[in-house]
Amino acid sequence: MKLGIVGLPNVGKSTLFNAITKAGAESANYPFCTIDPNVGVVSVPDERLQILSDLSNSKRILRTAIEFYDIAGLVKGASKGEGLGNKFLSHIREVEAIVHVVRCFENDNIVHVNGVINPINDIETINYELILSDQELINRQIEKTKKLARSDKDAKKNLDILQKLFAGLEEGVSARTLDFKEDEFKFISTLNLLSTKPIIYVANVSEDDLTNDISKNKFVNLVKEYAKTENAEVVAICAEIEQEISQLDEDEAQMFLEDLGLKESGLNKLIKSSYSLLNLMSFLTTGEIETRAWTIKKGTKAPQAASKIHSDIERGFIRAEIVSFDDLVTAGSMLKAKENGKVRLEGKEYIMKDGDIVNFRFNV
Repeated sequence: MKLGIVGLPNVGKSTLFNAITKAGAESANYPFCTIDPNVGVVSVPDERLQILSDLSNSKRILRTAIEFYDIAGLVKGASKGEGLGNKFLSHIREVEAIVHVVRCFENDNIVHVNGVINPINDIETINYELILSDQELINRQIEKTKKLARSDKDAKKNLDILQKLFAGLEEGVSARTLDFKEDEFKFISTLNLLSTKPIIYVANVSEDDLTNDISKNKFVNLVKEYAKTENAEVVAICAEIEQEISQLDEDEAQMFLEDLGLKESGLNKLIKSSYSLLNLMSFLTTGEIETRAWTIKKGTKAPQAASKIHSDIERGFIRAEIVSFDDLVTAGSMLKAKENGKVRLEGKEYIMKDGDIVNFRFNV
């Protein structure tokens, strides 16, 4: 799973990236300090893995991971090459979802590129640049499709979709919010448009706002209202706190959070929102060698889930031996779970559930 962190300069993108990946991307109080997209991999926290590992006496735990791309600050005119625009718009095309960091704190010592804190303005500036870039792409696609549409019914249908899409973009509306039928959106998804990508707005707030009453932050409330129009996720994070947490070991980090009166880190909240946004979940495997989490889309059937482990398992799929996490923990061992009738055999049509612990039976 690849997520691209975007935002105007000096909103806290690189600070957040440094915190969640511990990769040390340069962070400075001036625009365009990030020249190439820094890439970092962060493990997805899942407390179930340690419990399973203890039950199975596993030699190691392997967590699933997310790749974060720290993409340099965009500015007005990016789609026309302003700032460092076109290069970074192309980087956004490579990710599955966008993490849009929005500044929701006031600090006279940190310069805002527009000179004033206005999160909706910031959001619309970047969204507009993504839309303009998409318009340019769609316009070229329309010209190509017009020629084919003279003799091809499918091309004629696609041309109608493209023209409807272009009209929506011209009104300044992101493609992901336009009203299309399911089959129409399947075609649109092949175009890899920037404004169709799912989006999470990260409201970067001060420590005081996060540890007191976040509902009183007028900037965050504005972002939440805007996000409703796009069915987008919103996560409030203090990037500076996240950076402090990243320097601590697990126990120290937990104590630090408790001292601040926080239940979990902003990173955990961001990962949960990412999974929700992209319709993802995890199934688990466990044994003496390793306990491991595997990420799949919700609605995935057992053979396709098996392919995450190895294509041969999908090809030779016979049955999936499955027990739920809760049932295995209650039983205390796989043997006891079988004796209690909690381990079941499922076939090719079984739709996987989050937390399923699986042993795939196959023959190749």
